[in-house]
Amino acid sequence: MATRRPTRRTLATVLAATTASLLLSACGDQTAAGQGAGGAGAAKSDAPLFAKLPADIRAAGVIKVGTDATYAPMEFVENGKIVGVDPDVAAALGKHLGVRFEFTSGTFDSLITSLNSGRQDIVMSSMNDTMARQQGLDDKGQKTGNGVDFVDYFVAGTVVYVQRGNPQQIRSIADLCGKKTAVQRGTIFEEAAKNRSKECEASGKPAIAIESFPTDAEAQTRVKAGGAVAGVNDYPVAAYLALKADGGNAFEVVGNQIEAGPFGIAVAKDNPELRDAVKAALAACIADGSYQKALDKWGAGTGAVASANVNTGS
Repeated sequence: MATRRPTRRTLATVLAATTASLLLSACGDQTAAGQGAGGAGAAKSDAPLFAKLPADIRAAGVIKVGTDATYAPMEFVENGKIVGVDPDVAAALGKHLGVRFEFTSGTFDSLITSLNSGRQDIVMSSMNDTMARQQGLDDKGQKTGNGVDFVDYFVAGTVVYVQRGNPQQIRSIADLCGKKTAVQRGTIFEEAAKNRSKECEASGKPAIAIESFPTDAEAQTRVKAGGAVAGVNDYPVAAYLALKADGGNAFEVVGNQIEAGPFGIAVAKDNPELRDAVKAALAACIADGSYQKALDKWGAGTGAVASANVNTGS
């Protein structure tokens, strides 16, 4: 799925938390599949960074993107299309690279596997850049793969959300000892809950009763129904959820962000050419303002990075 601390302002637009397996173009506001910069099967382009791409991607005119489209406002499904911060940032990247970005949605904990198997070229899914992911380590520190490189493009932290009205009076993640807490499996916020649970036990308190679900939507449903006292999520997602779910009547965010760190665009270790092309495109988007415009459209501008960097997570 890093130290996180700063608080961020509430995000705004439309909520959707359904999983989809869609092949969509990441251009502008996400129009029909198959549209986008470069065009299907493009073998040449006048885009300034086209020549930096690997030959197979130049020939195809497509970068295949793995995502879990259930994280509004970062990536989610609206009217059958994957929209949000990540698709709009990808659209801006595509203009500099001269290719289109095709998003396919799957479960979060399978995304790196799909990348390393060659089914996807990159992963762009609010994924935290961590040393463990760079090195291909699981949550026990065991080697499970070659790891990935990250082009870091956003900064956010982990936060707790509860039912509106906060019936259990949870003030922060420190109050979750001995309480049922819902998270999505394979995420950095599942790891944050596990780390806090160890702290609970070390201080003589009961461990957090962590309930891990395949999708974030299932974790949200568990909290909404009262089966879990709280959920843990990335701040942009939790804030957006609190604002829009049931017209803002379902959830609220409590406490400050913790473990602030970078989100990265994941690229396979054996594809440095693609990594460097994406990094160059991000730098160009930052310079021309299209990157900031994409974030600001979704109210996520405070998560912007100032420069394009690789593997800054810890």
